[in-house]
Amino acid sequence: MRIKELSERVGVSTRLLRYYEEQGLLAPRREENGYRCYEEAAVERVGQIRGLLGAGLTTEIIREVLPCLAAAACSQYDDPDFVRRIAAERDRLRERVTVLTRNLNALDDYLSAVSRGASSADAA
Repeated sequence: MRIKELSERVGVSTRLLRYYEEQGLLAPRREENGYRCYEEAAVERVGQIRGLLGAGLTTEIIREVLPCLAAAACSQYDDPDFVRRIAAERDRLRERVTVLTRNLNALDDYLSAVSRGASSADAA
């Protein structure tokens, strides 16, 4: 598929897709006329990229992690420095999930309290 179709399917701009390519996150093949041609797997890959960026990972880390996400086994990525950096990113994400979960629970509690208060006022 061409870049415009991928853009529409994943809901990001063509400019952002070109940026992902510049960062080494996407590797479309080029047709004879120079147009980018993406495989169907690019749809899922862009979703992974967006999710990892949204979680706070840098494009540098994502570029290194993406091959592991696509492979069934990552034994080729047993470099101790790489493993240490990925473990640190995982720990940082885990902490963010904890904070986000705490905030989500607080919002749920607030909305439940407001809802109970509104129900009590309606009954009166």
